[in-house]
Amino acid sequence: MAASEPALQATPFPDRPTQADLDRCVHCGLCLNACPTYRELGVEMDSPRGRIYQMVQVSSGAAAISPSYLEHIDLCLACRACESACPSGVQYGRLVEAARAEIEQKAPKSLPLRLLRWFVFERLLPSRSMMRLAAGMLAIYERSGLQRFVRGSGMLKAFGLEEVERLSPSATLPTFFSQYGRVFPAEGERRFRVALLGGCIANVSFADLHEATVRVLQKNGCEVHVPADQTCCGALHVHSGLRDQARDLARRNIDALLGKGYNAIITNTAGCGSTLKEYDELLEHDPVYAAQAKEFVHVLKDVNEFLAGIELNREALHPLPYTVTYQDSCHLAHGQKIKGAPRELLRAIPGLKFRELPNADICCGSAGIYNVLHTDMAMAVLQRKMDAVARVTPDVIATANPGCMLQLRAGAKLYGHGERVAHVVELLDESYSKG
Repeated sequence: MAASEPALQATPFPDRPTQADLDRCVHCGLCLNACPTYRELGVEMDSPRGRIYQMVQVSSGAAAISPSYLEHIDLCLACRACESACPSGVQYGRLVEAARAEIEQKAPKSLPLRLLRWFVFERLLPSRSMMRLAAGMLAIYERSGLQRFVRGSGMLKAFGLEEVERLSPSATLPTFFSQYGRVFPAEGERRFRVALLGGCIANVSFADLHEATVRVLQKNGCEVHVPADQTCCGALHVHSGLRDQARDLARRNIDALLGKGYNAIITNTAGCGSTLKEYDELLEHDPVYAAQAKEFVHVLKDVNEFLAGIELNREALHPLPYTVTYQDSCHLAHGQKIKGAPRELLRAIPGLKFRELPNADICCGSAGIYNVLHTDMAMAVLQRKMDAVARVTPDVIATANPGCMLQLRAGAKLYGHGERVAHVVELLDESYSKG
């Protein structure tokens, strides 16, 4: 059955926190210190334990979906650090996403907000042509002098958009969409046949990261396919409570990527990877795609995870004279439980001095589009992160997610000392390219 057939569009069950998931929480409070919003505010209702308590009240009917409930659930970064801290195995990420899906179904939104969400989530992010158009318009804004004029005019500050504009991604032209449908041969003997996922925003703002990823994979004996029919992974949809739209995107990606003989399906975006690895949960009630989703998850790998799991081509690596620290991407460390692989890859680079970052697994404040929706909280969390960076005085802050890169670059400009921000794969690519 095709992914677009109407029979598969409607959710056959209500998306909301299940009692079994809620009952796992014993309210011990060990999650509190891991939560960025609780560390910042000290408010119980803005902690994982407090939010779960509110979910229980709504689920039992003791409380309604009120403006207060909306505020506390929306203020959560969904960084999932509480999952790593929890001794009871509470799947908090699953709970907060289900709560947001229930809010989406039951809480009315204004017409302008509904139209904006419809455009962004249903028209812009899944559409290659719309994303290319947006990239072109953004490039004109940045390179024509209009951006300098707007910034100098004070308009951004007057409308409260100064920080939002600072955190927005730039356009990379040509976009990586131009590489869709291509096959990049392995350097030397072919060891693996892999597919690379481009995503949505990363194609237009991080094309250079995708190109670096292709080169590093080629150096390690990979024939790299960029399938033409792939689409947005649906991560931003899931985080925003739009699970039906995310399910449709998941089906499209499964159709485009599964059963093509790939040794691995690879993503370099930790936030996307976390959702891609949960396609089996997203489609667990789908009679057609449930089994395929499990198979998809089995072959999906973060690029750090993949490279650390093979015999890395160390002979072609050349020295980099940098002091580097590493900021864990939340959805890699807490969502995918991958912490050692990026550090192992960095330590494999000759000449590189690695310094561990204090509280490296506490969120930097990016969290998808959180830094745009809750800029004040995101910037407060970021300032704490940059205080930690100052304690290790690195030349480079490495991470594993484009959203984190944007946030940390803003932090380096505002609170830093000239630190460069780079993806782990970009540093590997630089080391390989020096040969």
